Amino acid sequence: MELGWLTEWNPWWENPDTVNELEGIPRPKYSQLIDSIQVREITVLSGIRRSGKSTLMYQIIGNLLRAGTKPHQILFVNLEDKKLADVSLDDIYEVYRRSLNIDDVAYIFFDEVQKKEGWESWIRKKYDLKTKDKFVISGSSSYLLRKEYSTLLTGRNLTFEVFPLSFKEFLLFKNVDIDIHKIKTGVILETTKRILIKLLDEYLKLGGFPEVLFKPEQFKIKLLEQYFDDILYKDIVDRHNLNNQKAKDLALFFMSNFTCLFSLRNIRNSLQLSYDASKDYLSYYKEAFLFFTIDHFSYSFKEQKTMPSKIYCIDNGLRNAVSFKFSKDDGKLAENLVFVELTRKGKNVYYWKNKHEVDFIVKEGSFLQVAINVSYSDEIDEREIKGLHEFKKNFGINKLVLITKDIEAEERGVRLIPLWKWLLLE
Repeated sequence: MELGWLTEWNPWWENPDTVNELEGIPRPKYSQLIDSIQVREITVLSGIRRSGKSTLMYQIIGNLLRAGTKPHQILFVNLEDKKLADVSLDDIYEVYRRSLNIDDVAYIFFDEVQKKEGWESWIRKKYDLKTKDKFVISGSSSYLLRKEYSTLLTGRNLTFEVFPLSFKEFLLFKNVDIDIHKIKTGVILETTKRILIKLLDEYLKLGGFPEVLFKPEQFKIKLLEQYFDDILYKDIVDRHNLNNQKAKDLALFFMSNFTCLFSLRNIRNSLQLSYDASKDYLSYYKEAFLFFTIDHFSYSFKEQKTMPSKIYCIDNGLRNAVSFKFSKDDGKLAENLVFVELTRKGKNVYYWKNKHEVDFIVKEGSFLQVAINVSYSDEIDEREIKGLHEFKKNFGINKLVLITKDIEAEERGVRLIPLWKWLLLE
């Protein structure tokens, strides 16, 4: 290969200002990720395709250039580039070092690193030999970025999971300035609240993939449909050599039944897919960050695993673009949104069901933090309160929360809070 193959990925070699067009909008939540360039450990970005991993890499590059790093010290390569399909990491590295940067410190960015087999051994060797390299890598598979590298890179990496935009980030990208202190103290104008509720409705329907936000209205759904196809075929079907139609049918089944209890044995009857195949397909969807599942809460592991699981989708917009939709979907969209927000914050989440149901039990170690029900309505069903109290009676938890559409109150020991406010404050 020639250096020219890498030039198009590194326009700053010719003009450092070109990085400004690639950086996008800063996301304060990932400031630690950006700062991790300062330490020797390998920086790992994992997360669903199109969630903004590449843009965060460009932001790191922009900061390096502004801090005085020479452009030739920075190498960025998207390993999905078909021209590089048969080129090894050794070849890329040697051409770069030989042609452009013989002995200066190098900042090396490999986007979609899972495309190169054996990447983890290659990077570990460079790290252990203490070469003058800082590696930043990204990938769209939790399996690649958690299991395969775990034994090889333990103690050598800092891993960050990148999600589509949170509601707070969504407002930032919309240039809506929110004073969190005023929201906390309740000093907020009615007009401001109406704006927030309107934007929340948009966010509920179209989700948080950054590029979708800036597309003309007529192209948003089309782009989300393309994202779904790319995730399904590039990150799942091609990687695991699956049947295209079966993989799509099962994914659409989960999309249409998100937030619901499901059983793999029942799927066998509905889609004519064996139990083992359904189990494998689901694990591949989860590896690609497309779906998440949660278990029933119980201190008995056996009971926890014998009860059905519930399924959630990474992004409401993605789900709405490809699934069958029903009039009652707003409640499901709100519940899915709450789950993704809890997951984004690294919470251990379960559901609970007895006479009544609790949507989310949040657990930290052996400590139960909070029980949450989601009722995206201003007419609260009594069963929502009863479910929380039933769980409290059984497990002694004191923090009970009911997330509503616009009701804020304290009722029988349950805190009622609007979804928009919970997303901004909790």
